[in-house]
Amino acid sequence: MPRYFLEVAYKGTHYKGFQVQKNAVTIQSEVEKALAVVFRKEIMLSGSSRTDAGVHALQNFFHFDFEEIIEKCRLYNINAILPPDIAVKQIFPVKDDAHCRFNATSREYKYVIYQHKDPFLEDRGWYYPYSIDIDLLQQAAMVIMQYKDFTSFSKRNTQVKSFVCNIITSEWCRENDCIIYKVSANRFLRGMVRGLVGTMLHVGRKQISVNEFKSIIESKDCTKADFTTPAHGLFLVKVNGLI
Repeated sequence: MPRYFLEVAYKGTHYKGFQVQKNAVTIQSEVEKALAVVFRKEIMLSGSSRTDAGVHALQNFFHFDFEEIIEKCRLYNINAILPPDIAVKQIFPVKDDAHCRFNATSREYKYVIYQHKDPFLEDRGWYYPYSIDIDLLQQAAMVIMQYKDFTSFSKRNTQVKSFVCNIITSEWCRENDCIIYKVSANRFLRGMVRGLVGTMLHVGRKQISVNEFKSIIESKDCTKADFTTPAHGLFLVKVNGLI
């Protein structure tokens, strides 16, 4: 049966995450509901990159099998049914064995911090009105590039068998009065980016040293990392290798 990739973007504020859950409204449940209306049959989606409740995505993917040819005009029909904070960007045919999760080569995230009150960033960034040394943040970001085992930055109750991630980029920068952390890797662990950001901010505020940050990574102990970073500042920017 023919297989399709579906590219989606969303603001995750009002959703309990990306993947379908019982008795919860998620990105997947809303897209499946819209597809069922348009195509008049139930369509089961498989997701590429799971995002937690409140996390946003500029690009994410599903794949599904469907026996009919999907015309471009269907995109308008699907988006007309979806809520305004979810958009399907494109649907395109792929090989029958293509998989939007396993065929992805890497993923890119960013975390947005703003330091002056801004009502337009309230649900798309973390208001953090504290003095931060961005040079120290950058030093911590460079340290991350030296490691592969990120057990310290994986939340508990995870089912993964390996905590090894190959970090491709890790950097802090300033954009439009915001401080942004950008990171890409072949894979990410549950809560990893928020844990990295929260812990690096302790370095940026001179509450711990860069060497102490290294020790947290090397300890492989998630109780030493700071996961309190709120979800609404996190964006999945891009899933590479699928288009």
